[in-house]
Amino acid sequence: MSGKKAVVQAYLDGFRRTDHDAILACLADDIEWVLHGYKTVRGKREFDAEIESDAAEGPPTIVLRRLVEEGDTVVAVGSGSMTLKDGGPVAFVFSEVFTFRGELIGRLETFHLNLMEHSIF
Repeated sequence: MSGKKAVVQAYLDGFRRTDHDAILACLADDIEWVLHGYKTVRGKREFDAEIESDAAEGPPTIVLRRLVEEGDTVVAVGSGSMTLKDGGPVAFVFSEVFTFRGELIGRLETFHLNLMEHSIF
């Protein structure tokens, strides 16, 4: 596994454990996180505030389906589930585009879609 793919794996593992320090260690200080259809976050402080949602209970389950690397970019495709405090379990699919500057993630684009019922598995 390449170094960039290993960083993406460490990043996703951090989200599985809700480990802020592990996630932030993968990021450049001036990280830009584009959550398509929602908002754009800039810098580690803003990113850190988005790691956990007040609407969610506990960490998400994340299943990585594919990692594709080309040049300074790694694309992760997967699925998972989370539990919402007011809505119960929610299944989702995602694709994330990680653009690296050196050994750290400098830009992240997240495409996330919640699914009806539990139809992803």
